[in-house]
Amino acid sequence: MQRSKSDMRYFREKRRSQSNLLETRPLKKSSSCSTIFLDDSTVSQPNLKNTIKCVTLAIYYHIRNRTSNRTLDIFDERIHPLSKDKIQDDCDQKDPDHRTIYRFVRTLFNAAQLTAECAIITLVYLERLLTYAEIDIVPSTWKRIVLGAILLASKVWDDQAVWNVDYCQILKDISVEDMNELERQFLEMLQFNINVPASVYAKYYFDLRSLADQNDVSFPTEPLSKERAQKLEAMSLAMSGALVDLHRNGMRKWYSLDNLTVLRKSAAILS
Repeated sequence: MQRSKSDMRYFREKRRSQSNLLETRPLKKSSSCSTIFLDDSTVSQPNLKNTIKCVTLAIYYHIRNRTSNRTLDIFDERIHPLSKDKIQDDCDQKDPDHRTIYRFVRTLFNAAQLTAECAIITLVYLERLLTYAEIDIVPSTWKRIVLGAILLASKVWDDQAVWNVDYCQILKDISVEDMNELERQFLEMLQFNINVPASVYAKYYFDLRSLADQNDVSFPTEPLSKERAQKLEAMSLAMSGALVDLHRNGMRKWYSLDNLTVLRKSAAILS
């Protein structure tokens, strides 16, 4: 009887701990035979809010996991401040948290009405700068490095580019001359390599999705509707037809699609 009571007590406490764990951790919707859940984020149309969260997470880990503090004066906020507020003496020692980085990037994207694709290109340029210029992103330089990457990404990616003077309306204490010099030196450090192939863009997108899963950043999901299923089927058929035409023209299967422009007679998208 005592052994039975102790076993019952053990299983009761285990069940209670499991129920508490389920209450603290949100349940994740899973697809089944009757219902298929899809999120609204794709390679061509990423979800804006969650993409910015993932990009700022990557920036946060770059700052936290750095092994040195190599910097340049053009990115140092102590030399080129973005605001008239007094900069603390220990600003180069205290790492910003993820929320601070997210608020800064989110403010720029909302005010300039930038797209989620622009956020991915921003991360590409930022990491390319760190590699080419052999510098680190540190607490005193992260804002100006991110700003410079957003400047280039918005002009290269978006059809309606945001002028530097428009950013001065967002960051009211910075001058146009400072923005121009920041952009010029950023370009020179990139060696004017602003091309982003489709394969690189796709790699960054799926790496950010993996980063989201590792940090419990969930993308909003909704059941697959009949209309969306028809649209996905039409897009798949159109792409399959384009690939068949390529094979008929004698193109090999392993041919790179980075610099390929596919000519299609029509694009049947059901609405």
